[in-house]
Amino acid sequence: MRKGLFVSMEGPDSSGKSTQIQLLLRHLEKTGRDAVALREPGGTAIGERIREIVLDNAHPEMDCLAEAMLYAAARAQMVAQLILPALTAGRTVICDRFVDSSIAYQGGGRRLGRVVDRINAYAVRDCMPDVTFLLKLEPGMGKTRRSARANDRIENESIAYHKRVYKAFLALEKKHPHRIVGIDGTLGIDEIGAMIAERVDALLRERDVAL
Repeated sequence: MRKGLFVSMEGPDSSGKSTQIQLLLRHLEKTGRDAVALREPGGTAIGERIREIVLDNAHPEMDCLAEAMLYAAARAQMVAQLILPALTAGRTVICDRFVDSSIAYQGGGRRLGRVVDRINAYAVRDCMPDVTFLLKLEPGMGKTRRSARANDRIENESIAYHKRVYKAFLALEKKHPHRIVGIDGTLGIDEIGAMIAERVDALLRERDVAL
């Protein structure tokens, strides 16, 4: 039985996901909740190896479908090895990206469409987030927030590509209004953090009552 709460954080590159995940993690720890933060692709030894491949600028020849399948493979491993066991144990799982990213980046950005949904239906095994926070930031705005590190293969894509990705994220928000919570990514860090914490606390209280 799935007892824990599954939270995913989505948004364009440099939209502030990692910062908000750490804020939420600290908030949950302060309130006595057992929580774990994961990232996609990655989390597992297999997933981290896949991450190295898909984000490496040395692979510009990577086929779009191969890319989508690699992301799905890393996701399948993380669901089986980490997410489902944690949820079964009653832990709160906070994931930096999940299936919505594949639908946006490969389905929208790469124009693969519904084939991405079909691939990931096998990968996620009906394990979908209880709530997804979408940090909305127009393509290009994140560059001012980015550190001095070199861009990865996805970040180096054209602005046209990133606009398609963003459009796909907005479409997902409209398609799944009960799961996806859109938040203005230009708001202050603490303001966004408070909004996320409030929603997660409410869901956890509901889960406590249900159990």
